[in-house]
Amino acid sequence: MKVASIQMNVREDKEKNIQKALKFVDQAAKEGAKLVCLPEYIDYMGPDDKELKQKISETIPGPTTNLFSEKAKELGIYINCGSFMEKADDGRSYNTSVLFNDQGEIIATYRKMHLYDVEMEDRISIKESDAIKPGTELSVVDTPVGKMGLSICYDVRFPELYRSLALQGAQIMFIPAAFPIYTGYLHWELLIRARAVENQCYVIATGQYGFYDTGEGVEDAKYGSSMIVDPWGTVIARAPEGEGIITADIDITKVDEFRNTIPCFEHRKPEYYQL
Repeated sequence: MKVASIQMNVREDKEKNIQKALKFVDQAAKEGAKLVCLPEYIDYMGPDDKELKQKISETIPGPTTNLFSEKAKELGIYINCGSFMEKADDGRSYNTSVLFNDQGEIIATYRKMHLYDVEMEDRISIKESDAIKPGTELSVVDTPVGKMGLSICYDVRFPELYRSLALQGAQIMFIPAAFPIYTGYLHWELLIRARAVENQCYVIATGQYGFYDTGEGVEDAKYGSSMIVDPWGTVIARAPEGEGIITADIDITKVDEFRNTIPCFEHRKPEYYQL
């Protein structure tokens, strides 16, 4: 099965962002992709304004999911729409990922669980939880093309989440992201490949790339470097700088092949430790 990862530079105009994402999906399908993945925050990247984010947020189902549902059905493909802001019940939003099957049906949703609240002197001060409410549930779905596990960006630093997805049978894991450049050049590839190797599964990591306005008189940069990694930890596709599409052919039978070659799951000793 051919899969695609779409690297984008999202800005402040939600409508333009969504339409650009849909055009990229069309192009990926023309290139033969049957599963297409988008980055985190396909709807908005800009000043960290809680009220604005709440205004942009929507329900599920809603306008954005309706558009991607129609597109998945039209093209007969699976779409992981990265993530966008879903209305929460406390004045904040959820950072939510939605997966559509080739009939345009929503088959899985995941609300980002681990929120990026980080202080780095002279580099960044960000508290995602000011505007985003954390999710509380994992998401794994069985499909005719493999079992898929959902996650988002900062989640990648918590291996317990991915082991839990793998123990629920996930063979393909999604990591849509807006990874900061100052940690990306050291940590991004290391973390993505580690999640693939330790869980012996495919990982499709799809990133935001480039600069955006923070609203503080400066621009911040996202690392990009979207990649598709196989269960052996090999990067089988990697995005260059800029927006664009990468594709790779994956063989879901290789997951069991790798897990049988080095039977880590059989060798676990859960009686001696806990997640």
